[in-house]
Amino acid sequence: MEDETGSANLRDRLARSGEDALGKLAQDLLENPLVTGAISRAFEAREKATAAQETAMSALNLPSAADLERLTRRLRSVSQRLEGIEDGVDRLDRRFEEAAKSAPPEERLAAIESQLAKLSADVALLAGALDAAPAPQPREQGRLEVDKPAPARKRSSAKKSS
Repeated sequence: MEDETGSANLRDRLARSGEDALGKLAQDLLENPLVTGAISRAFEAREKATAAQETAMSALNLPSAADLERLTRRLRSVSQRLEGIEDGVDRLDRRFEEAAKSAPPEERLAAIESQLAKLSADVALLAGALDAAPAPQPREQGRLEVDKPAPARKRSSAKKSS
């Protein structure tokens, strides 16, 4: 039991000292201007290589990864919309089946025809009302004399000065 405890403590101390050494090494590397300059140049080279790759792929008329990702997103969107439309068509199909079961086609056709006749009559009345000219005035009304209004008085100058 003592051996296990002693070896566990030794292992813990070695792990801690290893972690400390790695942390110090990483810190020293990050503080070294030569290493940070090399890392920054590597990142700049990576960016330039990526831009050159995109330019070359564009010149060859090949899609980039970003283009493929955009296309994938749009395809998913269209797919979701299509699923919604399919669900709507399925609902309409079920409603048509229920309507077909509830009433025979002859009755439905007769009801539709009566509604069309009623709508046609309403439209004809509206069209007649819109096309109708105003009713002519009766002859007597056109010759009635109307009292002339009294001429407006001029305002006194006393009101203007106040």
